[in-house]
Amino acid sequence: MPRLTDFGLRDEPVDDKTHVVKPAGEIDALTAPQLGSTLLGLADDGKTGVVVDLSRVTFIDSTAIGVILNALRALAARSGRLVLVCPSERTRRPFEITGLADRLAIAGSVEDALGCLAAA
Repeated sequence: MPRLTDFGLRDEPVDDKTHVVKPAGEIDALTAPQLGSTLLGLADDGKTGVVVDLSRVTFIDSTAIGVILNALRALAARSGRLVLVCPSERTRRPFEITGLADRLAIAGSVEDALGCLAAA
């Protein structure tokens, strides 16, 4: 019997070029494509600043990390930036384990992430 995952996703525009994407629940092989589609869609629509707020995420697997890296590449190719919000050890740890924490823009709050985008 297939497992049902509790997952939600909100996309909130800040302005014409900036969006905050707020996934909630588990981001795994089942749900990561939905997040990826949203993030790549924003890049295709010409958004140059994307914040991914992971504060309501309970689990992240390697598929989710791959989706985030793909979105990062797509935005960078269009001179855009992606900032992750990882307010807890639970959301930051997967990026630390993979060695990506030092190479990604990670903030502790949405406000800090938006400030990071504005400063760029």
